[in-house]
Formats: sequence, C-alpha cells, structure tokens
Amino acid sequence: MTEPLDRLTERLLDAARRAGAEAADALAVRGTSLSIDIRARQLEQAERAESLEVGLRVLIGGRQACVSASDVSDATVAAMAERAVAMAREAPQDPHVGLADPAQIARDWDLAGLELQDHMDEPAPAALEEDARRAEAAALAHGGIFQVEATGAYSRREMHLAATNGFSGGYGRSSRSISAVAFTGSGTQMERDWAGETRVFAADLPSPDWVGELAGARALARAGARKPRTGHFPVIYDERVSSSLMSHLLSAVNGSTIARGGSWLRNDLGRQVLPAHLSFVEDPLRPRTGSSRPFDGEGLPTRRRAIVENGILTGWTLDLATGRKLKMPSTANAARSTSQPPSPSVSNTELTAGILTREALIAEMGTGLLVTALMGSSINSNTGDYSRGASGFWVEGGEIAYPVNECTIAGNLREMLLTLVPANDARPHLSNRVPSLLVEGMTLAGA
Repeated sequence: MTEPLDRLTERLLDAARRAGAEAADALAVRGTSLSIDIRARQLEQAERAESLEVGLRVLIGGRQACVSASDVSDATVAAMAERAVAMAREAPQDPHVGLADPAQIARDWDLAGLELQDHMDEPAPAALEEDARRAEAAALAHGGIFQVEATGAYSRREMHLAATNGFSGGYGRSSRSISAVAFTGSGTQMERDWAGETRVFAADLPSPDWVGELAGARALARAGARKPRTGHFPVIYDERVSSSLMSHLLSAVNGSTIARGGSWLRNDLGRQVLPAHLSFVEDPLRPRTGSSRPFDGEGLPTRRRAIVENGILTGWTLDLATGRKLKMPSTANAARSTSQPPSPSVSNTELTAGILTREALIAEMGTGLLVTALMGSSINSNTGDYSRGASGFWVEGGEIAYPVNECTIAGNLREMLLTLVPANDARPHLSNRVPSLLVEGMTLAGA
C-alpha cells in the first residue's frame, strides 16, 4: 500500500527529533509523467516515469543542513536524519535561518477553489500519441514543411510539507500538453518554429490540429530570414517572449539578490521603475493556473501583492531568511526542492494590459523589430545593461516586411522598462500574463 505523503513527512520529522535536531521541516514529492514523441511520422520515443523524493532540513543553533533521498525505508529515513544533524553541526552559523513562528503559518486554505488538478484518469499512451500525430499532420498540411517533431504529454505531482512548528499541508497539480516543432527550407536556409499549449485541465486544451497548424504557419513565415540593418530602433517583444523581459525585473527585486547588494534596483524601493499607468502584480491564488499555491515553501499563507504599483516599486520578493537579513517580513515567497533550503521565488504574475492589439502596436511602431525568439543573454545584474540574441520580423511602415535572424538587441533595463507600451494580447491561462511590449530606442546589431 502506498504510504500517504503526510505520514511520510511525520516519519521524517520524528527521525530528526530522535537524531537531535532542534527544529526541522520535511518535504515529500510524488510524481508521474508520461510523454509520447512523434518524428517523421514515426514513434520516436515513449516515456513514463514515476518518482518519489523526500527532503529533510534540520536546524541546530542557527545552523542548517538539507538531505534528500528516494528510498523511504525506516533505515534510510533514520540515516538521513543522523546525516543531516551531523552536517548541520558543521555548517556555518547563520542567525537568519529558522522556521516560521507558529502564529505565521497557514492554517486553512481552499484547494478546491484553486482547481490545481484534473481528477480525470491518467490518459492512455494511445491518446497522447493521437494528439502528437494530429499536431504533426496539421503542420505537414502546409506546403513547404518537410519535418515535424510533435509531443503529447501528461504529468501529475503531489507534495506535502510538514515542520516541527506545527505546519502540515499538501496539494497536487496536473498538466496536459501538446507541442509541435516544424521545419522548412534546407541547409543554411533551414528555419524552424514551434507552438505548444499546456493546461491544468485536459478539457481546456486547444485541439492538436490547431497547435500543429500554428507551428507550421510560424515556421513558413520564417522562410528566407536575413539579418536586419544595424541601428537604433524600437523593438516589440512578442507575447511569446515578453515575459522574459519582466523576468529580469523579478530577478532584480529578488531578496537574495538585494541582500547581496548585487541588483541594479537595490536603491529603487519606492521609486518609479515602470510607466506610471502600469502595475506588475503577483497572485499565487489564481484558480486553474499551473503555478498557483495556497502556501509557500515555509508554510506561510500566500496572497496577492503588487510588486510594482502605478509604476512604483513597492517591495522585494522575500522568504523568511532574506526578510530577516533585510529587517522586513517575508512576502510568503519561499520556494524549495527536496535537496535545497528555501529561497525567494514568485508564482503567477500579471502586467497591466494596454488598449492596443498586437497589430495596432506594430502599426504604431512604424519601423523596427518584432522579436519572436530570444537566445543567449548577457545581463549585468549590477548595472542593468542588457544584450540578447534575437530573431523575428522586420517592420516597415507599420507592417511586417520580412523575417530576420542572427541579430543582437541591446539596451539598459532601467531605461527599457520605463518606456514600455503594452498591447492587450496576454493569454489568460498562463502563469505569467505579459502582453506584447513595445520598447523605445534599442540598439540593433545586424548586417
């Protein structure tokens, strides 16, 4: 009989107490994943994996240590606890580590309201294969597509966290996805593009035909790509890649980065970092969204919060330890794995939408670059200097003129973020809802 995860975490805590830990928390994660890959109309790969991992963190006199394992026998659990205590006694002292005060921890939450998992049975491999084959066929229906790689996938994951401060809670989440990568051209003229969709509930997933058709259309649009001209131009980050731009802001306000003094925003708390009409909000309690969670990795209740409100930076992203270092309360943003202690991380984010469609934003830009893919990065975390490889489409007179590749876009994040003009095309099911973004005056290095 499969041991419930809550009972397993209690076994780990009991072992930690017996081994001499002053305080401890335990995390147990059980997961199942299934994927079917199709390539060149043939079954390329079929994989199914089941896993069980446990992690134990012990604390002794301002010192901590983490151990993890996939074996949960009594002997292994006892050895884990003894090893963790021995490691903690040799660890450097940190006055900021420690569990939450019992008054801080989450006591109740509405899992049903969050709708984190689809309770339908695990799909049969044949159903995932059919998804992949339909996506492949739809992409190949475009003349000029010579090859497609398509995948149908499913996963389910359960976790439970417990600690000696009295916290105990867990939840599960599921996902179903379809993706396709389409190829056109040959040799040095070969281009590729992709489409993919993931949902918590299988019933919400678009049809495989739609995914494949979109992948094929995107790949064909890339045919004949060439370098754009070098100069100073406006750039639109397509909705597919716009969240990566906001991720640099998230990194800059992460409590770990702030505590180290290594952020280009370290002196900007309470100052303007976005245009005055824009807010950037985190909401871990958004229903039917893959990254939602009722409590964080230290058992604190999560809540909606404005990271940036009306253009003003309102706070850092903190777990308990970084909050203590900065003499601020945790924002309930701890995330952790079975092998690592908590660290700050966000769940779901959303940037204020604009009033223009993507097409209207392109028309307003006039002449510049529409970026649909990014690769590599050179970001100076202290200054915000930014440089990335990019590809997409050149825009002339407000209309897409031709596809481009092998170019670099560069600027400074502080200046870039202050000029943002958002479209209204953010996809509502994504964890990070960020629309296409126009950035004024970036440096392009092309032909």
